[in-house]
Amino acid sequence: MSAPGRLTVTVDGTACCAMGRCAATEPDIFGQDPDTGTVVLLDPTPPPALHEGARLCADLCPCGAITVTEN
Repeated sequence: MSAPGRLTVTVDGTACCAMGRCAATEPDIFGQDPDTGTVVLLDPTPPPALHEGARLCADLCPCGAITVTEN
């Protein structure tokens, strides 16, 4: 079995509509700005155990503000 690849998460704060799904789903990767409610990226290169959650957050984001890139 091969080792998992590197996963990189990026966010577009200007596209974020402050729904908070990402922070609720994967709080080790995403937070929310206390003033605006918009996404705050806490870990742009999460460990393999959080990769599935990062992908799920990108899929669930109603604004398309989260991008996941895998190498």
